[in-house]
Amino acid sequence: MKMPMIDFTSALYLGFRHPSRFIRPWNCLTTGAPAAQFSPVENLSVARRLAELQGCETGTLAPSTLHLFWDLFSVLRTVPIEIYLDGGVYPIIRWGVERAAAQGVRVHEFCTHNVPELRHLLSVYGKSGKVPLIVADGFSPGSGKPTPLRDYLDAARACGGCLIVDDTQALGIFGRSPGTAAPYGKGGGGTLRLYGLSGPDVLVVSSLAKGFGVPLAVMAGSREAIRSFEADSLIRVHCSPPSTAVVHASMHALDLNERCGDVLRLRLARLVHSFREGLRRYGLSTTGELFPVQTLALDPGIDVISIYRNLINCGVRPVLHNGGNKKIPRISFIITATHTGDQIDTAVDAIVRVLCGMHLNKQGRCYP
Repeated sequence: MKMPMIDFTSALYLGFRHPSRFIRPWNCLTTGAPAAQFSPVENLSVARRLAELQGCETGTLAPSTLHLFWDLFSVLRTVPIEIYLDGGVYPIIRWGVERAAAQGVRVHEFCTHNVPELRHLLSVYGKSGKVPLIVADGFSPGSGKPTPLRDYLDAARACGGCLIVDDTQALGIFGRSPGTAAPYGKGGGGTLRLYGLSGPDVLVVSSLAKGFGVPLAVMAGSREAIRSFEADSLIRVHCSPPSTAVVHASMHALDLNERCGDVLRLRLARLVHSFREGLRRYGLSTTGELFPVQTLALDPGIDVISIYRNLINCGVRPVLHNGGNKKIPRISFIITATHTGDQIDTAVDAIVRVLCGMHLNKQGRCYP
């Protein structure tokens, strides 16, 4: 009898799913009115709850982060701006920056997490009289390392600028006061909570589609910044607002997070630790630190495609993807709170057996 495939491709990190029987019913999916004309009370309530979770004054909702980033930089162009872009940002935020560049905004890109390079660029171009916007991800699984957001914000403030963060990966995972009993931190409010960052010069855009399992986006910041965006945003005029079903699902996600989010985050951290330790015993490692996305650290020249196919044959499905700008194939395991300890052990065993079978031990021998 064929064993079921163990899936490590879902980014529903906390395992939140929202069956219709658990969500408040609705009379219609949409009001037919654009958000600029009318926002249901539930939308306003969810936006406020999400902003508070992230340590911001208020927020506004959209169907996706693409909607928000498509409009954000155009709205901010009411004063002269320049963008300083972390080179490792997720493509969606880059698309918004590219639109701004097409509209005449000057963009300076610096290497991922390179604070000295950012400061150099600001020293050269930051005296132009334009407001510098430093744009970055809160956390990037591709680099496997946290973004130095505090340094970015300090650099922005020194020049009278702002920090804009895409916190999609971190929302629902990281939070305040990390420690032994809460390795990711408490509350799931993301990287602003993790680093204790706040202020009128910070805007954070996040999707709930990963940590909270809802295809909805929120932009949070100061009341003045959010009101200014809502007043000038064209997506709120020409695009449909989030559906009622999605908004109700986000309410369910926020309720779940309050009830059991910290317990699930602790379970998730333990599963990730078990995976990393299991591989370490065989001399293998991953990038990603304790984040749920764990990428195998393999030697250059290894046949990654064959490794992936052999893992599938072992009943384990990881993610095969291109890594960074070099487009080198990589294999990642996305661990969620719904995985079991036995499934983690099975994945580790499969990785070891595949690499042993392909004679890829760096010491020239099979793994024990």
